[in-house]
Amino acid sequence: MAKDSKSAPAASAREYPLADIRNIGIVAHIDAGKTTTTERILFYSGKVHKMGEVHDGTAVMDWMAQEQERGITITSADTTCFWNGRQINVIDTPGHVDFTAEVERSLRVLDGAVGVFCAVGGVQPQSETVWRQADRYGVPRIAFVNKMDRTGARFARVVEEMRAKLHANAVPVQLPIGAEDAFEGVVDLIAMRALRFQGELGSDVVASGIPDALAADAAAARERLLEAVAETSEDLLSAYLENGDLPADRLKAGLRAATVSGQVVPVLCGSSFHNQGIQPLLDAIVDYLPSPLDVPPIRGTHPKTGDALERKPDDDGPLCAMAFKVATDPFVGRVVYVRVYSGVLRKGANVWNPRTARRERLMRLLRLHANQRTDTDALFSGEIGAIAGIKGVGSGDTLCAEQKPVVLERIVFPEPVISMAIEPKTQADKEKMQAALADLAEEDPTFRVGVNPETGQTIMQGMGELHLEILRDRMLREFRVQANAGKPMVAYKETVTAPARAESEFDRMLGDKHHYGRVALAVAPAPRGAGNTVEFHLSNETVPREYHACIEEGIRDGLSTGVLSNYPLVDVAVTVDGGAFHPTDSTDIAFRTAASMAVREAVGKAAPALLEPLMQLEITTPEEHLGDVLADLNTRRGQVSDMTTRDSLRLIQATVPLAGLFGYATTLRSLSKGRASYSMEPSRFEIVPPAIAKPLLEY
Repeated sequence: MAKDSKSAPAASAREYPLADIRNIGIVAHIDAGKTTTTERILFYSGKVHKMGEVHDGTAVMDWMAQEQERGITITSADTTCFWNGRQINVIDTPGHVDFTAEVERSLRVLDGAVGVFCAVGGVQPQSETVWRQADRYGVPRIAFVNKMDRTGARFARVVEEMRAKLHANAVPVQLPIGAEDAFEGVVDLIAMRALRFQGELGSDVVASGIPDALAADAAAARERLLEAVAETSEDLLSAYLENGDLPADRLKAGLRAATVSGQVVPVLCGSSFHNQGIQPLLDAIVDYLPSPLDVPPIRGTHPKTGDALERKPDDDGPLCAMAFKVATDPFVGRVVYVRVYSGVLRKGANVWNPRTARRERLMRLLRLHANQRTDTDALFSGEIGAIAGIKGVGSGDTLCAEQKPVVLERIVFPEPVISMAIEPKTQADKEKMQAALADLAEEDPTFRVGVNPETGQTIMQGMGELHLEILRDRMLREFRVQANAGKPMVAYKETVTAPARAESEFDRMLGDKHHYGRVALAVAPAPRGAGNTVEFHLSNETVPREYHACIEEGIRDGLSTGVLSNYPLVDVAVTVDGGAFHPTDSTDIAFRTAASMAVREAVGKAAPALLEPLMQLEITTPEEHLGDVLADLNTRRGQVSDMTTRDSLRLIQATVPLAGLFGYATTLRSLSKGRASYSMEPSRFEIVPPAIAKPLLEY
């Protein structure tokens, strides 16, 4: 439950200049140690006075009951801490693939990120996913190789995997002193010294000379660091070639510039759980990750003219902020998380929402610390906070000055791959369930709710079994809704596999008005994942442009349900190339209806096919169980793409239809006597083989 701080509202003047602010996210694969790392960051920066632990449900950033019970992060948690005179706004993101939308919208508004990697597991599937998300938004990163004290920890191997799998220019700025049980500190390659973490809870950072056994390795690693940084700047390269070295201050400045530009990813190491390496990580965050002034100005468009616009981080500039997350709280009500790019959000002021073309009043502004909130009078450019009680703003909306409007690019979320029927236990729960589902869908863009037109059942759609299970649990605990749920089902889709044409005419009297419109169009398969497209190859003499919008609307309505089994149609390219109109009798209704009928007829002729979601699996298994695991994958229609060896384990990369993965965790544990593990993420949609599709369509 959210808690409101009773302290007085914060002052309305900026406390920290823009150059001293860092907006960062902690991102990684599940179980790499993101939340534990964040807890240590909060402790050493003085934000909290007792370390929380994920395994016993006391982590500050894992505040939801479901997170504490399962020991995983489900929702991104925001907080602010301070280090060396800098303000660090931190978002701890989930690592489970079912909650990847939380990572997507967090990275959209962050200036930098810390990628946490397990020293044993290395670069795992969700590590690749979040890295690609950060690439898409151009977010500069540093890397922290965690769990150096675990059996099987290999720092050099993780760095090599970052280069090979992530195509990152990963450059160590530290080396571990020992590994596994012998891990005792790090070598700082900038200052060429050893750092050990002593005293109660590792609070004392003790510097000393580099151990003799590591001197040669440290010298070689520093040389590689110097070369990597020097190659990013002609001035640095000249100084390096002339002197064979760079002073620490120039090296740090060059490394910061290379990190901000994305040319270099500094790599650090430690053990968050055993309180080693966090203080240097905090130093690296403020030294190498960008402030809002270091990243390019946010780009958007004018809502009316479509002209490109920029907004620079400036308190005196026109207001520009993005609402990136919506949450529902039983005490506070609706809370909208915002990143301010330009101008100032002030309590009591009005802001403009271009999507709704409405003015909204800011009645309450909040600063955040996990589920605790402090009232404030203003949120300044470069800051992250929240607005309470605002109703007309959704995730991805832009808030701006009415006289200088701008629209920022909206966040694109993946499509759901799994569905589940749900119904209230009693009539009294019916309205409560509908309200709860609406609130949850507003919070989570990857959660969809609809009604099956044939059965009348309410259908929940999400990113995985755990995703739907968590949402159902939240309905019970937070919204007090008693409901029965069916078994999870695959969210199939439909597509076309051949080109086809159709023409449809709508010509009838409705009431006392005659409606006329004729549409001719062609459909064809589009590349997988391209979505649906509509193009017009029409002259105004054939069908005036004023009717194009309603024709496209009719086409998209027609594609919303397929012709095989009412699944949505995807990856269909539609070309409207003919039709007719009447000067007085043509109407929007006529063209919308004709277009919908024409596209349905064309799809029926275009060899429609069923699509199923495929998942990318990475399975880690001992060698002796490899045969059983592979045989089981074969029964699930899995296709193995790669097998590698890591120490005494085998790593299997495979693509498997989601339909074959229900209950897989239990089967894998049984096959391997509990020693194998796996992770998965959505890969793509592919056509279901006819032998499999036939019983599905007959069901």
